[in-house]
Amino acid sequence: MTVRFGAVTVDWLGYATVRLESQTGAVIYMDPGRYGVLEEYDARDGDLVLVTHAHHYDPDGIRRVAHEDAIVVVHESIDAAEIDRVDEQPESLPYEVERVRADESFVLGPLDLYTTPAYNDPEGPHVDEHGDPYHPEGAGCGFAVTVDGVSAFWPGDTDVLPFHAELDIDLFLPPIGGTFTMDRHEAAALAEQIRPGLVLPIHYDTFEAIETDADAFVVDVANRAVPVVLDEQ
Repeated sequence: MTVRFGAVTVDWLGYATVRLESQTGAVIYMDPGRYGVLEEYDARDGDLVLVTHAHHYDPDGIRRVAHEDAIVVVHESIDAAEIDRVDEQPESLPYEVERVRADESFVLGPLDLYTTPAYNDPEGPHVDEHGDPYHPEGAGCGFAVTVDGVSAFWPGDTDVLPFHAELDIDLFLPPIGGTFTMDRHEAAALAEQIRPGLVLPIHYDTFEAIETDADAFVVDVANRAVPVVLDEQ
């Protein structure tokens, strides 16, 4: 279903793919594609496409959402040569492509954007069997974008990090699947600290490792007096 928040409509299309559309007509996609979530989708209406890190880099997904004059913004670490499933570098795509680091801010037309660090703490719970973080520091970012007065934040594949609690955002799009990211309990506690105007969870139930109880997440967040909604697939 489509969720309306202020002047923005939001659609979670599966996995980490989110579509934002403003009343003024700007269309933004975050991390489009992977795992067949866009198999039946071919809108090609996106003005801006944001890609947080290599796990979410999908050239076919980008083509399905971006129009011919789109701007594609990707984290600086993405290297197709290190990704078995793709062979196109971002710069090979037929769009204007910009690479960004974490902790950058910039303006693209009517849109204000900034990036944030996104990683798993080596001493935290989201590490592999060897104790290595699934997402090492420096390998990805989160994105916050403000459109029509609404600031939307997708933190990327990350743990809860200390600076998250200080963010001033309206729409919070947390991952809640755990294993590779914060889980539903950690995301709910962070939502209480941020206190956004609305929480809409994503990045869960796509495959077994990120299955979770989304209804329990909603109850948890609502009990913390924070508005929350599901956009079920």
